[in-house]
Amino acid sequence: MTKQAQILIVEDENITRLNLQHLFEAEGYKTLVAADGETMAAQLQNNAIDLVLMDINLPGKNGLLLARELVEKSQAGLIFITGRDSEIDRVLGLEIGADDYIVKPFNPRELTIRVRNLLKRVLKTEVVESAQNDTTMIEFNNWQLDPNSRRMTSPQGKMFPIPRGEYRALRLLMANQGKIVTRQNLIQEMTGRDLRENDRTVDVTIRRLRKHFETDSSNNEFINTIHGEGYRFVGNIAN
Repeated sequence: MTKQAQILIVEDENITRLNLQHLFEAEGYKTLVAADGETMAAQLQNNAIDLVLMDINLPGKNGLLLARELVEKSQAGLIFITGRDSEIDRVLGLEIGADDYIVKPFNPRELTIRVRNLLKRVLKTEVVESAQNDTTMIEFNNWQLDPNSRRMTSPQGKMFPIPRGEYRALRLLMANQGKIVTRQNLIQEMTGRDLRENDRTVDVTIRRLRKHFETDSSNNEFINTIHGEGYRFVGNIAN
């Protein structure tokens, strides 16, 4: 039986929250709601949430702070739905680990398509990771990547979680070691959608991955930029 995806809507504006809830219930999803970070935390603790739709302007902790906590503790997908259309907010949201960033007012049809595509990727990853519980550690240049926990360990022993989007991008690059992977292929692997004009999601994700590697004093460059084409993983993966 196909799992019914569960979506958590975190939005303090009543009408918007209800409209989103009705929209996704009509699409066949189980939909839960929260108006602030405290209620969001309770919903995440008590339910198996697959995707969070979150506003940035929330009472108490704002959406950016809540998102940072979410990507560190949960494997749920994350889409910001917000009225804040500044490039700074958009880039910051993606740097934190959001899978997508949608500005209000939005087209409901476009939103449901983006959610459906992301959920396909999220649920597929859950099935694959469940079937690969015995997957061994991946080692490269004295680094370690644990596919079961999505945690990476530096040569100095520093361990940190890798958000879902970064993890997918890194695994795709590793699977094509030494080969060019296009930005289109990376965005498809990360979010299940096509690359859009002026879309910086891939570039921001690669930048975040490179920041992880900067914790190594040797400053190894494992991901090369191939201008006009994409990226290439050049680390030495142990057999």
